[in-house]
Amino acid sequence: MEEKQKGGISVNTENIFPVIKKWLYSEKDIFLREIVSNATDAVTKLKRLASLGQYSADEAPYRIDVRLDKAAKTLTVEDNGIGMTEEELKKYICSIALSGAVDFLQKYEGEGDSAKNGIIGHFGLGFYSAFMVSDTVEIHTRSYTNAPAVHWTCTADGDYEIEASDKSSRGTEVILHISDDEAAYLESGKLREMLHKYCAFMPVEIYFDDGSEKKEGESEQPINDTTPLWQRSPSECTVEEYKDFYRKVFSDFREPLFQIHINADYPLNFKGILYFPRIANNYESIEGQVKLYYNQVFVADNIKEVIPEYLLMLKGVLDCPELPLNVSRSYLQTNSYVAKVSAHIVKKVADKLVSMYREDREQYEKVWDDIKTFVEYACMRGEKFWNRTKDVILLKLTDGSHVTVKDYLESAKETHENTVYYTTDRSLQAQYIAMFEAQGIRVVEFDNMLDTQFAAMVESQIAGVKFIRVDADVASVLKGEGTAVEDQALTELFRKVSGNEKLTVRFEALKDGDIPVILNVSEESRRMEDMMRMYRMTGGEDAMPAFPVDTALIVNTASPLIKQIGEMLQTNSEKAESLSAYLYRLAVLSQRRFNADEMQAFLKDSYHILSELSK
Repeated sequence: MEEKQKGGISVNTENIFPVIKKWLYSEKDIFLREIVSNATDAVTKLKRLASLGQYSADEAPYRIDVRLDKAAKTLTVEDNGIGMTEEELKKYICSIALSGAVDFLQKYEGEGDSAKNGIIGHFGLGFYSAFMVSDTVEIHTRSYTNAPAVHWTCTADGDYEIEASDKSSRGTEVILHISDDEAAYLESGKLREMLHKYCAFMPVEIYFDDGSEKKEGESEQPINDTTPLWQRSPSECTVEEYKDFYRKVFSDFREPLFQIHINADYPLNFKGILYFPRIANNYESIEGQVKLYYNQVFVADNIKEVIPEYLLMLKGVLDCPELPLNVSRSYLQTNSYVAKVSAHIVKKVADKLVSMYREDREQYEKVWDDIKTFVEYACMRGEKFWNRTKDVILLKLTDGSHVTVKDYLESAKETHENTVYYTTDRSLQAQYIAMFEAQGIRVVEFDNMLDTQFAAMVESQIAGVKFIRVDADVASVLKGEGTAVEDQALTELFRKVSGNEKLTVRFEALKDGDIPVILNVSEESRRMEDMMRMYRMTGGEDAMPAFPVDTALIVNTASPLIKQIGEMLQTNSEKAESLSAYLYRLAVLSQRRFNADEMQAFLKDSYHILSELSK
């Protein structure tokens, strides 16, 4: 071949229309959104011309009418917007993927964009979605310039006819002749549901007429809210309005905990309202729902590209007219802009928590238990989120009060510097808690497995800080002034009654002489045990030891009972063994629940001791 050849790709209508009918949109319901969006654009364009002084607006209010005629098998969408001349109809309707919206912006806005002017159209394909459910589509249109009205008719095979129309009013009327196999779109309930989903917040009033008789005195009401709450300034919105909006959008009649109103301008341009929902219990699904809008047009129910996965429990709406969407306006094209929006949302959520803490500490503490799991998880997954919120992260104490990590560590300097003592079971670990609180040490209450993982994260972020469970070791503040002396005979005795010849037995002189023995499991061993338990829950081996390897029985040499058992070994070894076995089981009970054999032995010993006391 000697010369370079050039050409243009040609597309045959009979080939492209079947593709449009089947593959243009992921859901057929979207056709109604597209047709109503076009009507909205027609009104928006005319409003813009009026603002530029190129059109003298009349007093008739702008509106869009959606009419169902079940007998005629038609669905009509009519607007009183800019309309089209015959030339414009041929240019924009008879040419696939030529966007009238883009042309309008280039003509009247220079390099302006749809995000700033409320223009919805983008790809020039939306109108053809009508053929997904119709075998014939008609258009009656009259331009605002008073050019002759035009009537356009097209069948599903792409053949069209143009003739004069008798339409006398400005605007465009699109009539869809619903095909027999799509008769579901002739049902009033179905159409109302679609309008509520896709058009509930479009900026032009939309009226739906399903052909039913109106009740006497019933006034005509639009089906949409043209000025949704997110379009207003936060200072103009009341708490009740936020709650009403939440109930309306999500049909959730539980009040949200609080909301975050986003009104980003430069360099990002998006608005929205995000809510922290109220979760009934730990077993309820915590996946939220953030609805995406594009210039007040519904796009998607859940947008995981914009919301970080660790904040997916949020509910709300985002109107992002600059987000890059694909042709069907259903999916995001991931790029740096999406990442910036996501980062801004993270910042706004963190800033909201900080402002709540500083401005209304009492209310912040009231909702903390509900949001704690979300916040901890977000801190664990996002270092920037942790850095923004670390000073307002609360720890719940066993007395029900709350304190920040920073304040807890500050108060611990005199007695247990850089150490946070916590409990995971107030009932099971009550004895240990009492020992610490008797020395003025506050104990933090962890109530789910995420807490301990969060604690490990805090340890990695704050140098020198250590979280230790109250039963992990004998803190120095719990020890008395006396010197503990090891007793080999008692060591062998407790190893015998425990059934563990390798049991670590240590002797300490505690301040509290009423406690004869306690069991300690080192923090490292217990955390390993927790990991193994999680592994078992996800399908690992079922076998678990009764105690981790690093378990020690602490014998309190300051206890009169221990002294008595030591003396009793010389005179009545059987009784000494019985008492020490009972004490060991009590120590086990403060660590974990008995298995069946242990419970039976414990009850037997209890009855025996009661019998001896009754003599």
